[in-house]
Amino acid sequence: MRDSRFPSRPEALAQLPALLAAAPHRLLFLAGALAVLTSMTWWTLQLASLRYGWAHWPQPPVPPGWGHALLTVYGMLPLFMFGFLLTVFPRWLDRPALPRRRYVPVASAVFGGYLLAHAGLLGSLALLRAGVLLIGAGYAMALVTLAQVLHASTARQQHAWSCLAGVAVGGAGLAAGLAALFGAPPAAMTLALRLGVFGFLLPVYFSVCHRMIPFFSGNAIAGYRPWRPRWSLPLAWALLTAHVALELAGADAWRWLADAPLALLFGAHALAWQPWRARRPGLLLALHLAFAWLPLAFALYAWQSAWLLASGRMVLGLAPLHVLTIGYFGSMLVAMVTRVTQGHSGRALQMGTLPWVCFALLQGVVVLRVRAELGPDGYRWLVLAAAGWLIAFAPWVLRSAWIYLTPRVDGKPG
Repeated sequence: MRDSRFPSRPEALAQLPALLAAAPHRLLFLAGALAVLTSMTWWTLQLASLRYGWAHWPQPPVPPGWGHALLTVYGMLPLFMFGFLLTVFPRWLDRPALPRRRYVPVASAVFGGYLLAHAGLLGSLALLRAGVLLIGAGYAMALVTLAQVLHASTARQQHAWSCLAGVAVGGAGLAAGLAALFGAPPAAMTLALRLGVFGFLLPVYFSVCHRMIPFFSGNAIAGYRPWRPRWSLPLAWALLTAHVALELAGADAWRWLADAPLALLFGAHALAWQPWRARRPGLLLALHLAFAWLPLAFALYAWQSAWLLASGRMVLGLAPLHVLTIGYFGSMLVAMVTRVTQGHSGRALQMGTLPWVCFALLQGVVVLRVRAELGPDGYRWLVLAAAGWLIAFAPWVLRSAWIYLTPRVDGKPG
């Protein structure tokens, strides 16, 4: 007898739009999963065309690094972030779940704009501009929705305020990137990317970790005392602001004044959260392992800056940035999204084989990307790192997409 939880194929196709719109994370996580492969497929082919001289590969209408960074920072990763925030904000703030009309337009605008902008990277500046404009419209809707949830709540929750501030900075950074696409000086794109990484992605990621890692650890470890100091989020914001200000001022040799304290701050959290007690379950261990990349990234940033001050030479190149983006952002993406996906689909809170394979391979991608900065023939290693990302993520994306496209296994709504 057919399991009534899983409709026949015609029924499933007819019900698919409603199923995808049943919860913010379904639609936006699916879009993010597809974006993970879209971003790196284009980037792998673009890098290969530069390394191997593919004369007929269509070149982007802007510097390739701009296209890669802008759409990764403001398109790919935020799809997951908006899926998470639009799901948890009402829960954090004791408000009812958001209706579909508040999150479906966000998903449609951000993902639709992301795809349009990627089409523009194949040679059309008009499509690239239109896509980024549409992404910006999605940001505006998300920001208004999150702000209204926070305004309606009597609980002035620190993590919600920090995440909302990050999204607001992200909107400003995206506007700066859009200005660069319409002819503003290149400094506008530099501002966009600095704000995107250090004023948007990192504060939101850290705010979520600050709340959720101690919470998950306390649920899984007997006798665990969550450590979640209220002073650390404002301090992180202040130091990250200093990091961006020093970079924009061209004072990279003095950036260690912000980066060394950031390394100590994040390292203190990593140790206080006691990862050695988090070996089971695997989902919890993955969260702690992913977070460990964050203090390491800023230790590298601090060393790079101090070395520049002492010797006048910039070493490590973009290695610290990619330890941060691939190591921390990428690994935490796999760990946190897998955790939410398992729980919100009625499945056991286990990491599973495919997520572990993705997570493990991603650690190797970090090594490949750092090698590209530190030795000869960097473009060859860039191609290998980009292809490695695709190999790592493809099975995880397929598994995740299947979950988002099918009903919960426990028969519950959502």
